[in-house]
Amino acid sequence: MNIDNPEINDNRNYNYSGFLHSDREEYPVIIQLVEPNKKVIDLGCGNGSLLELLREQKNCQTAGVEISDSGIEQCRKKDLNVLHAKIDEPLPFEDNSFDYSICNVTIQMVMYPEILLKEMKRISRYQIISFPNFAYYKNRIDFLLKGRMPKPMLFGYEWYSTGHIHQLSLNDFFALVNSIGGLQVFRVEVIKSKSILKNFLMKSLPNLFLQIPIILLKKSG
Repeated sequence: MNIDNPEINDNRNYNYSGFLHSDREEYPVIIQLVEPNKKVIDLGCGNGSLLELLREQKNCQTAGVEISDSGIEQCRKKDLNVLHAKIDEPLPFEDNSFDYSICNVTIQMVMYPEILLKEMKRISRYQIISFPNFAYYKNRIDFLLKGRMPKPMLFGYEWYSTGHIHQLSLNDFFALVNSIGGLQVFRVEVIKSKSILKNFLMKSLPNLFLQIPIILLKKSG
């Protein structure tokens, strides 16, 4: 079962009961961006699957923040250190408490994305963020032909039932990074395809062809 399937869950209020483990295409890319033996926090960590992988594969000292009670329950079954709180408000951590802060496909689901990014900058040296790129070419075609909220990036939901309340493009994200200041875009990673052409297009025209960009930021100030 896929926890993101709208027929069995609601991404406005995820229920992780029965989902002790999950697997996402972003995980291997994120893991390879993190150096071993570092302190890592996952903001919006869900059931803690990514944190568990970082602990096992990179020997990281991990922490998480999650708002879902069922997510917290699953994290504790994995013996993960997870705080029950919102991620888009001041976090109870000292400046530079972590080497990496991660927010995987969640920034578009919070009320205050700018506060989330500012807090990630404050508490960590590196920031890893991924999100659905609303400027993805399939979205553009869908909107052009049908004249309504594009379906490809809603992942089966409707405009009124999705938890994706702040749709954004890759260029929108770069503009947010610039407005906050003190952050450098270090790398933009892709979930590689078997197609050489598709991989080339994702690298060459990311705002058009990247469905889920994975961005590594570095604090510059």
